[in-house]
Amino acid sequence: MVNVNTVYTTVLYLLNKEQRGYLTPTEFNSIGAQVQEEIFNSYFPDGNQTNRQNQNNTQNDTEFFDIFNNISYKLYPFQQEVTFTNAGGPSFEGPDNLYLIGEIISTYTGQPRYDSITEIVSKRDYNKIIRSKLTAPSKNYPVGYLVDNLVGTVSPSVIINPLPDVVTANCLLKPVPPVWAFTIGGVGQYVYDNLNSVNFELDTSEQADLIIGILKYAGLVINDPTIIQTASQEAMQVEQNEKA
Repeated sequence: MVNVNTVYTTVLYLLNKEQRGYLTPTEFNSIGAQVQEEIFNSYFPDGNQTNRQNQNNTQNDTEFFDIFNNISYKLYPFQQEVTFTNAGGPSFEGPDNLYLIGEIISTYTGQPRYDSITEIVSKRDYNKIIRSKLTAPSKNYPVGYLVDNLVGTVSPSVIINPLPDVVTANCLLKPVPPVWAFTIGGVGQYVYDNLNSVNFELDTSEQADLIIGILKYAGLVINDPTIIQTASQEAMQVEQNEKA
């Protein structure tokens, strides 16, 4: 993890050093969450690109220099086996911070017990499968489809047939938004509140990218194009060095 106070104080130092303005805790928390999400999302296209290099045998695979494994390592903290909540009928809901669903296991707790890998298909194919005697799902071969519930507060869910007793899945979860919490000091200053703060969940190697990314957005808040340009150039140089 990356300490949220270290990032915030560094950002403030760099802004104040050049007398560029000030970023409030509320602004920092909002921007920090955006930058963390952008870095997290970048792992997937970067991983695909590196995997193509692996297939072409053009990627360094020596210990500590294997980029694909390094990206995978950064995702390990977000991989969890999650138990879905029965939402009524054949629907099972995942957590609100669900990002990707991997292998789904449907468990039927009767005798005999079944722990079956669930085949996930499109809703259209699902409707065809459950109506066919030849392809009808069973406890050995359950079938389901994903429902991306973006409206309101309903979490992403999966519909499974036949209805299991328990549903678990190997999932990737989104990082929790950072929070630089504070109390108000005697002269009205912001005082860091360690107990109620939430650190960035990214790997410690991402600290520099977090700072650069936040500075880039800080230029928009403060309305200083110089900050945006400098931070963007620095970010581009870091990316080129990482992929060189």
